Amino acid sequence: MTMLRRTLTRFVTQETGTLMAEAVLVLPFMLWSYLALFVYWDSFRAVNTVQKAAYTVSDMISREMVSVTDGYIDGMDAMMEYLIDPDQDATIRVSSITWSALNNRYEVEWSRAPGNGMAQLTTSSLVDLAPALPTLADGDFLVLVEAAVNYEPSFDVGMNDQTLREFIVTRPRFMPKICLVGVDCT
Repeated sequence: MTMLRRTLTRFVTQETGTLMAEAVLVLPFMLWSYLALFVYWDSFRAVNTVQKAAYTVSDMISREMVSVTDGYIDGMDAMMEYLIDPDQDATIRVSSITWSALNNRYEVEWSRAPGNGMAQLTTSSLVDLAPALPTLADGDFLVLVEAAVNYEPSFDVGMNDQTLREFIVTRPRFMPKICLVGVDCT
């Protein structure tokens, strides 16, 4: 028993070792930690950029004082692409939504998705999104901008590819509602 105790004591008190052996054990973990930190930081930056771009698009549309056109919506899509990273692809859908007390539901006045990246929103498909919409008075309108951007991590550190989604609801600022050219706006 004393021999075992002496061996253990000698092992615990011994401070000699090689730096190379310690480096070989620690360096892979340090490198993985550095790459993981970079990837997670980059993903939060991408989320923040997509969110700011979507809010910019929504705010610009909500400030319109004239009817918007399909070309204007296409321009908002191009601006969204410009505001996010060049290697990411964005799709947006812009919709004008109202509350109908008579029908007791949200109704889509118009919806456009440039480039057919997303399906146009309809009153029947709006039912799934209704819990995320704010309470409106009868006849009030809002602008809904939905954005989806694919994100690929730079390195494989356990984070999968994902789609960053934003759901932005804004009331028209200066007009009771935002109209679309070619859609009845009464």
